[in-house]
Amino acid sequence: MIRFDILTLFPGMFEGFTTESILGRAQGEGLISIVVTNIRDFASGRHKITDDYSFGGGCGMVMMAEPIMRALESVSTATKPENKSRIVLMSPQGRGFCQEDAIRLASYDQVIFICGHYEGVDERISSVVDEEISIGDFVLTGGEIAAMAVVDATARMIPGVLGHEDSAGSDSFFEGLLDYPHYTRPRVWRGIPVPEVLLSGDHEAIRLYRRSQALKRTAARRPDLLEGMELTEEDERLLYDLPKKKRRSSRKSPAVKDDY
Repeated sequence: MIRFDILTLFPGMFEGFTTESILGRAQGEGLISIVVTNIRDFASGRHKITDDYSFGGGCGMVMMAEPIMRALESVSTATKPENKSRIVLMSPQGRGFCQEDAIRLASYDQVIFICGHYEGVDERISSVVDEEISIGDFVLTGGEIAAMAVVDATARMIPGVLGHEDSAGSDSFFEGLLDYPHYTRPRVWRGIPVPEVLLSGDHEAIRLYRRSQALKRTAARRPDLLEGMELTEEDERLLYDLPKKKRRSSRKSPAVKDDY
């Protein structure tokens, strides 16, 4: 079981996140544990102050290092010493998060997330942090929403969490491609039918259709993802609608509209 520790000044933000849907069920089944710790509980003084003005001036407040460190020390002793752990600071200055990071973090026994707020955290806390992670080139009011995204993506990689062992492997980005289109009942919705191939019962035809759609959708929406990929002969046929035994050397985005 992997334990996710979240250090935050606003624990109430995580109430529904930790109890609802897939993550709530995974906790109930003992597959994961999500523990939210209030950094303010580790502040000193009657007023439990956790932030102060920035040295050198500037607007906004900075989270103090000591309350964060005390909270970190309290959760670091919550697991066995031999357990493999990782300390992550959620920060807009961090390295961009991707699917490979979710797979990597899922290999740890404990991942501790520090959620910054206001103008950020005292830079000296970085001396005890293993890595800083960002979820995009934009700024949020705090690291809480970003931490939720990373925990959710990582938890999906834990065997049993999704309920079906193949679910994670078919997600967008898992193989470097966007996901293929999905359809459910009714067969015709407001005049738009489900593609016939999906109703055919021909598993190989369905596999080829889905692979083709994933390739074309990726080429149309995220061509950068294809640049580093080694496409198989089958992939190139499906992407460019070529007959068998013919290949196209160019990897320009095909002039097709993806099916969704």
